[in-house]
Amino acid sequence: MALLEVKGLKKGFGDLKVLESVDLTVEKGDVIAVLGPSGSGKTTMLRCINFLETADAGTMTMDGTVYDLANADKKEIAALRRHTGFVFQNYNLFSNKTVLSNVTLGLTSARKMPKAEAKEKAMKMLEKVGMADHANYYPAQLSGGQQQRVAIARSLATDPEIIYFDEPTSALDPELTGEVLETMKSLAESGMTMVVVTHEMSFAKNVSTHVIFMENGVVVEEGPSKEFFENPKEERTREFLRMENIDA
Repeated sequence: MALLEVKGLKKGFGDLKVLESVDLTVEKGDVIAVLGPSGSGKTTMLRCINFLETADAGTMTMDGTVYDLANADKKEIAALRRHTGFVFQNYNLFSNKTVLSNVTLGLTSARKMPKAEAKEKAMKMLEKVGMADHANYYPAQLSGGQQQRVAIARSLATDPEIIYFDEPTSALDPELTGEVLETMKSLAESGMTMVVVTHEMSFAKNVSTHVIFMENGVVVEEGPSKEFFENPKEERTREFLRMENIDA
């Protein structure tokens, strides 16, 4: 059984149809890169499957539990989020809290973990992303790349079965992008299941196991990463790869 399966996901804003019946299957250990031009619906898809946006239609099965993406209640959403992590484009760290407090907050408040245990867990995760020596810094004292690595540590601390990344490097200067991608590559190698909306073609080509290419709210093409880049089936996919200077 797949870890996550989405069927018939639809979302519109007024007359604008953003997602037109999108399906998605994620197996344990998958690293799925979601590619496509701006406005193709990639981020909206990610936000809908973590209930940051309410879909108009669609179902999602996670660990055998079926959720109605348009009508799930607060209790169901809270239960689902216990299995997931979300890394935002702009880090979403609390500026008035230290790095350590940013990571422990979700553990002590939402999960009622004792403070000492939460601190120990947070330090392990900060070590994993190379930020343990910045535990007492505040976000304003960090570079964008460092802040994003703290955000990844915060997601890891809740032991998610799957982490969603929404353009995790797009707010970063090019020289800081590498450190975040290296952290994500390390997570992938450790077996973490990830769905990554990204413009980073090198990550998609060399780290992801599966690629989904979207445009105008539909999945144009998907498949194993090697096959997607070496032998794309759709002309629109080939055109997109040419524009990204990837030889298909």
